[in-house]
Amino acid sequence: MEKGLEKSSKKEKKPLAQNIVNNVIRPIKMPTTLGQKAADKITKWAGSWTFIISFLLILIIWMMANIYAWVNTWDPYPFILLNLVLSCIAAIQAPIILMSQNREAQKDRQRAEYDYAVNRKAEREIAEIKEMVKNITKK
Repeated sequence: MEKGLEKSSKKEKKPLAQNIVNNVIRPIKMPTTLGQKAADKITKWAGSWTFIISFLLILIIWMMANIYAWVNTWDPYPFILLNLVLSCIAAIQAPIILMSQNREAQKDRQRAEYDYAVNRKAEREIAEIKEMVKNITKK
């Protein structure tokens, strides 16, 4: 009975172990397009404190310049042009951030699949060890 168990476990171990090594240690690289790389870089930059602080400074300078130059303002008090610029930035930035989040979700799914494969392998090995201990206790 032990030989049969060893033969079947060796047949199962090798492909699964190789699959684990290939997928967990060296995960499958997802192809990235230029747009995906750009989305990741823009998201990384747009989600930083550097971006937020610099953007606030630009807004304050814009408003101060328009308030100070009250006579020849290019964007009078309700700052309609500023609102247009902010709306355009938000309209462009939101889909880019969503694209980057989708890519992160794909990576997370891939990691979850690898974790599942590792857990399945550990479960099989534990079952084999339990079977061996059972056989040892019988003897």
